[in-house]
Amino acid sequence: MLRPFVSLSTRLGVTPDAVSVIAFALAGGASAAFYLGGADPIWYFAGAVLVFLNGWLDLLDGALARELGTDSKAGDLLDHVLDRYADIVIIAGVAAGVDRYALGLAAVTGVLMTSYLGTQAQAVGLDRVYGGLLGRADRLALVGVAGVVAAVQRFYYAWTALS
Repeated sequence: MLRPFVSLSTRLGVTPDAVSVIAFALAGGASAAFYLGGADPIWYFAGAVLVFLNGWLDLLDGALARELGTDSKAGDLLDHVLDRYADIVIIAGVAAGVDRYALGLAAVTGVLMTSYLGTQAQAVGLDRVYGGLLGRADRLALVGVAGVVAAVQRFYYAWTALS
């Protein structure tokens, strides 16, 4: 499924680290879109699309690194750090957009602790578990779906109010 995108990235000379940075930039855009969602529901949809693209690029960076033979501990560190910051900014945008900061803090704590516990398991000699009940891909999908549902609900509300 990623093969055509890996091939295209290789032909364009895109590096895995660049893909990681672009993915983070998309997370920042998603955060801004979710923050603006209360003003116009199209922003929730835009945020959902940006979260989907962030998740897609998060898969692509590792596949591209393996294809190019450039996978490294430094690249893995950059990817994981940017992923955590992406999680934080996306949740912060949602929380600020709906004015629910305590819920946002709880969500960020849960996301960061999930990641931390995975690295701690790895540090004591266990395998790193990326999946589980709500792995990062699942969390991104959940935020993306919630963005689309919010956009549709807000549009429906406005449409019926104007009819």
